[in-house]
Amino acid sequence: MTNVFSELLQFRGSHYDFGLYQGERLKHSPILAHRQKQWGTKSMRERHFIINEESYRSVMQTFSPKIMEEIEGLADALRISSEDAIREFGGYYLEYGHSGCSIFTGDTYMVRNYDNSPDSYEGRYVLFQPSDGGFATIGPTMQITGRTDGINEKGLAMGYNFINRKKSQDGFVCNMIGRIVLENCATIQDAIDLLKEIPHRHSFTYVLLDTQERSVVVEASPRSVAVREANVCTNHFQLLTEENRYRMEDSERRYAAIEKNRETVGSALDAFRMLNDIEKGVFSTKYGAWAGTLHTALYLPDSLKVGFSLGNNRLPLMMDFGKWLNGERMNAVKIKGTIQSKEPFINVP
Repeated sequence: MTNVFSELLQFRGSHYDFGLYQGERLKHSPILAHRQKQWGTKSMRERHFIINEESYRSVMQTFSPKIMEEIEGLADALRISSEDAIREFGGYYLEYGHSGCSIFTGDTYMVRNYDNSPDSYEGRYVLFQPSDGGFATIGPTMQITGRTDGINEKGLAMGYNFINRKKSQDGFVCNMIGRIVLENCATIQDAIDLLKEIPHRHSFTYVLLDTQERSVVVEASPRSVAVREANVCTNHFQLLTEENRYRMEDSERRYAAIEKNRETVGSALDAFRMLNDIEKGVFSTKYGAWAGTLHTALYLPDSLKVGFSLGNNRLPLMMDFGKWLNGERMNAVKIKGTIQSKEPFINVP
């Protein structure tokens, strides 16, 4: 068992200033040093991820130009080149490891297990209210600028599930796509339109829920995008089946576990416990296989309340995003938990 935590970061202001703020904090954090060890030397990263800065800026200008200003703020704070900042934080070039993940939605809530390896998890939970355009968002980060899941001020909730990284093409990785969706889309239809247009590097599902009590799964690959109405999603496509991995047993097992237990779900908290209680069969402890559950998140679009926990069989820490949007500051500075792994998160020296 290992004690873990996510640092809770709150910021209101411009994207550039948000980048500066994050960069200053990262100077005193072990996160970037751990990432550099995992991804190899600077020269290795440069060989594997050749950056065309002009092309990237052009793509970002189309989909979310303000996030480019955040990346520039990070570059200035960390005193690195724009090219290096795009490579590290741009969400376009770096590969994404294998992972699990399970999502269940009701009419008024989304519950999501984020499954991955502890040594890829940053332990950063961010509330950001931009003053220069884009919707305010709350959620865990991935590769600093991206989001693994979250909800925005309009009540659009999003979570993604890994399918396959074979046959990858130039495009955004999942966490940056998630960030762009949350910051720029007010409704499910807005998100569907964006997901059909944005270039995808890998194959993922994007599960969406909004205040109209509609839940959809968007199956997205570098070659095609398909949409279906659904409220259960694990790690296999049901429409774009040609994109699935060869082995889907664990994904199908978790899917079946949700279907089996859903009849006992009468509330959002029941749904949270279905995914978080280890005896229900959905929560995973396969941390050594990049498929252990690191966090369970609950999103309530109507009330803009959010629940979050690290590890299994825990009640969620409930946060009122609506009140925060109105100027209240959250008192918490860390969200603590325990996972059944010897490896800590990369926010630990």
